[in-house]
Amino acid sequence: MDIADRVPKVTECTEEQWLKSLRNTVERVLPIPHYQHSYAALGVTKAEDISSLRDFQGLPLTTKEDLRKNYPFGLFAEPLENIVRLHASSGTTGKPTVVGYTSQDISLWAKIVAHELKRVGVTKKDVVQIAYGYGLFTGGMGLHYGCEELGAIVVPISGGNTARQLMLMRDFGTTVLACTPSYALYLAESLEESGISRDELKLKIGVFGAEPWTEGMREQIEERLGIKAYDIYGLSEIMGPGVAMECPAQKGLHIDEHFYPEILDEEGNPLPIGERGEIVFTSLEKEGFPVLRYRTKDLTTLHYGECSCGQVGWTMERVSARVDDMLIIRGVNVFPSQVEEAILSSGGFEPHYLLVVYRDGNLDQLEVQVEVNESSFSDEVRELEIRQQRLHQKIEEILGISVRIRLVEPKSIPRSEGKAIRVIDKRNKEG
Repeated sequence: MDIADRVPKVTECTEEQWLKSLRNTVERVLPIPHYQHSYAALGVTKAEDISSLRDFQGLPLTTKEDLRKNYPFGLFAEPLENIVRLHASSGTTGKPTVVGYTSQDISLWAKIVAHELKRVGVTKKDVVQIAYGYGLFTGGMGLHYGCEELGAIVVPISGGNTARQLMLMRDFGTTVLACTPSYALYLAESLEESGISRDELKLKIGVFGAEPWTEGMREQIEERLGIKAYDIYGLSEIMGPGVAMECPAQKGLHIDEHFYPEILDEEGNPLPIGERGEIVFTSLEKEGFPVLRYRTKDLTTLHYGECSCGQVGWTMERVSARVDDMLIIRGVNVFPSQVEEAILSSGGFEPHYLLVVYRDGNLDQLEVQVEVNESSFSDEVRELEIRQQRLHQKIEEILGISVRIRLVEPKSIPRSEGKAIRVIDKRNKEG
């Protein structure tokens, strides 16, 4: 599929600029054995062999498994003496994926994040409380360096210790909160119980990412914290937070010009613009750890054009789900975000839920545990039953399979200070 099929209004000049940047990245990775061998099999031995974007789309995709096979430094394009920082994934499903940064990479990362924060109104007068995890996870450090580049005051509190988070939020006059959206909801809930009035806080902006979240969750966060909530996107393998971020229009995330996106179907074939699929990224100016055509496993829709904010370029819709999050229940693909959408569009429930998958004989079953809010919990039994029936019908209509709805007491589903746990799959444990 030609680039013109995917980007209707792209100019010849823009296409040539992309091709030049992509060739530079190809040239940078060709000395790396992993790329050298796979590209040579296609007859690509030098960057000039990529004569069009169609040629580029024919290059192999890079996966997380490729990173693990080359653990720890096999995909680095610079010698270790030029690497100034290492980050890594959690490695919960095997070897961690390790990424390296030169000093130039760190500087570029900081500038990218600073530019995006500035676009949503963050200035050097702001106090930014970063409640993302620090350490090997890129979330905390990425926002930290971007804020310092911008000149804002950074509160590097990291995740957890919610009571202290709220105290410092009030005492330090925090104006910007950066964390996962699920933790933002937990902070809002804890604020309501803390005795600290919302009027005592100076919060105005939230920068949330690291997990899929729905428009309904955004509305909950904005209402309960009294802020404007913006989605930020990134992943360690590409750079970290800052690959894309919303603008005040909140109509999609602007992809930074240092990254080239593609949208693919399940088989890895390019999709037309406007169709939902897996987003794939190539880094254009990274030195230490450049990556070509990296499969993110994030599902979204890609667009190209001019935003109402005036910026022209690629935008991506908020990530609706991850391929990894997908459950297959009785042959039907189910995503937690679908259930979340149904819950948040129904009255009387908190945005806290849990999907429990189990087997009854040979048949997969899905139980959706949903917290009722305090006011609904005190309703008559009949009223609760009506709410449950309505939610039951709505979820089954969305998913297309039968489910069991279990209403639970307020605050009974465990809260997370990082990424929320939405699914418990008991099928493997049951054999």
